[in-house]
Amino acid sequence: MDYEIVQLTGKKVAGLKIRTNNSDPNMSKSIGEAWRKFYEDGICQSIPDKKNDNCIGLYTNYESGVNGAYDVMVCCEIQDSLNNIPNTVHTEIIPAGKYAKFIIHGDVQKAVAEFWMKLWSMDLDRKFSCDFEEYQSGFDTDNAEIQIYISIN
Repeated sequence: MDYEIVQLTGKKVAGLKIRTNNSDPNMSKSIGEAWRKFYEDGICQSIPDKKNDNCIGLYTNYESGVNGAYDVMVCCEIQDSLNNIPNTVHTEIIPAGKYAKFIIHGDVQKAVAEFWMKLWSMDLDRKFSCDFEEYQSGFDTDNAEIQIYISIN
């Protein structure tokens, strides 16, 4: 898989958070449910001061790399202010740093699942601090552009 090394500035995000791990048989279902709730329960619309219309799938607070538990957030990037954030919404900071940036296209669920399967077999010096998928605004679920950032050392 092709990627480029990029240096990102930090981002503030707000959204829903769950805790899971890759060996949990309900992992995919739990993440899918978080995405559903984010949209269908109006969480996305309730977040003020969004920087753009992109949505983010954030993976952070890794316990021990690929095999441990981690947090998943379904979120949006917000302005610097944390004013008026609803009580049910969590906030997090995506840290500035060095990331491997991948760009994938296709069906949202299928393309992302295939990406992660390929990533796990790559020899990439992952930092396991913060990784995220940024779904570009205006995407359709069958033919999306998704920019994926993997924190690296």
